[in-house]
Amino acid sequence: MSSPIEARQLEAERQRALLAAILAPRADAAALDLQEAGERAARGLSAYRANAEALAERALDGACGSLRAMLGDEDFAHLAAEFWRARPPRSGDVGEWGDDIGDWLESHPAMAAWPYLADCARLDLALHRNERAADAQVDTESFALLASIDAAGLRLALMPGIALVSSRWPIVTIRRAHRSGLDADFAAAREAIALERGEHALVCRDGWRAEAVELDASAAGWMRGLLDGISLAAALESVAMTGFDFSAWLAQAIQQRWLKGVVRLTD
Repeated sequence: MSSPIEARQLEAERQRALLAAILAPRADAAALDLQEAGERAARGLSAYRANAEALAERALDGACGSLRAMLGDEDFAHLAAEFWRARPPRSGDVGEWGDDIGDWLESHPAMAAWPYLADCARLDLALHRNERAADAQVDTESFALLASIDAAGLRLALMPGIALVSSRWPIVTIRRAHRSGLDADFAAAREAIALERGEHALVCRDGWRAEAVELDASAAGWMRGLLDGISLAAALESVAMTGFDFSAWLAQAIQQRWLKGVVRLTD
């Protein structure tokens, strides 16, 4: 009779073997050394794998829906299953899965013909994260700090979920085409891809839906500084020679609810 420690070790090994079999490219029930008959074990393992792959497809579709539109249903399902085996979830919340989908696609040999796909996935993921971010209220009273404290002692706090995705590819234009389905938008996307026209996407929320807003280089540099938490003075200095209009941006940021408030750096 085995000791409790030995029993736990055996169970841990069994679970590791089961997980390896589920993640393997092909089901191999014999490798599990299960007590059930081989045919029954094979059916059980196939069911595990089918459920896991269906879950992977649903989860990746929720996080990176544009990939399905670009690849088609069948290829997307195969991609989701392959990604799940290569980078399985690290937590029980599959809504958090997929952080490294861009890096994985970028290194995938079969994706070399679509070099923009990785950044499209990164944009999708940022949009997904934005919609899962906590709601927050604008601290309107904090704007009075702009008139009373030197810019070197302040920073601008953005709403939760705000993100910037910069790419050497036209990721906003590509996304627009696959969302609208219009021939004119696809023509614009093909032209932008051929020219390798990079774009900066600000990920923000319009009501309860996330959206991607294209920014020019100066506005993107400004937003990047704010996301990095630099002081207002440093942010203004970084765009001083670019023609960036802070007053116009501030009005837009308040209207579009990009800005949560003004924060003292000492707080």
